[in-house]
Amino acid sequence: MRKISIILGLITAIAAIILSTLPLSNMAFIPAIASLVFGLLAFFLSKQQNESNKIVQLIFLLTIIALGLSTYKAIFDKTEVGDTQELEERVNKAEENAMEELEGLDLEDIDLSE
Repeated sequence: MRKISIILGLITAIAAIILSTLPLSNMAFIPAIASLVFGLLAFFLSKQQNESNKIVQLIFLLTIIALGLSTYKAIFDKTEVGDTQELEERVNKAEENAMEELEGLDLEDIDLSE
């Protein structure tokens, strides 16, 4: 059980670090909390079995780094909406091109009775 909780703790801590560096850093809180739970479980099991806690400390270190990065990005990064006028112009131009193509079709040649 100790090895399983260590493996799961490391996997979720690494996933939390990876997610905390991506633009959707708020998603890193979920694996970070899971790695804390697995780390605590591994810590208590290691304490009962009188085994080394070095890997458990690594799990906690990675989790703290991920939580720090995610919290920093959540507080200080602002999501700014850019100029949407250019996007609207492209959409309008695409609509105009589609209308021109539809107007250019010769629908009289199509036989609907078949």
